[in-house]
Amino acid sequence: MILTITLIISFLIVVNFLLLIFSCNKSTRKSTNQTPQIVKKKQPKVVTNQLASSQLAPTGS
Repeated sequence: MILTITLIISFLIVVNFLLLIFSCNKSTRKSTNQTPQIVKKKQPKVVTNQLASSQLAPTGS
């Protein structure tokens, strides 16, 4: 009983390692010397008008 469980677990571990080895995505590394282009965005100027204390809306609390 213990022997069969040990054999089954060993077999599953071996199969797992084989799948791990053969299923890897082997990508080739191509060296490119392209510099990334930096795009600067202009931030719009936001004009805020502060209300006077007498013009504030009631909050209801």
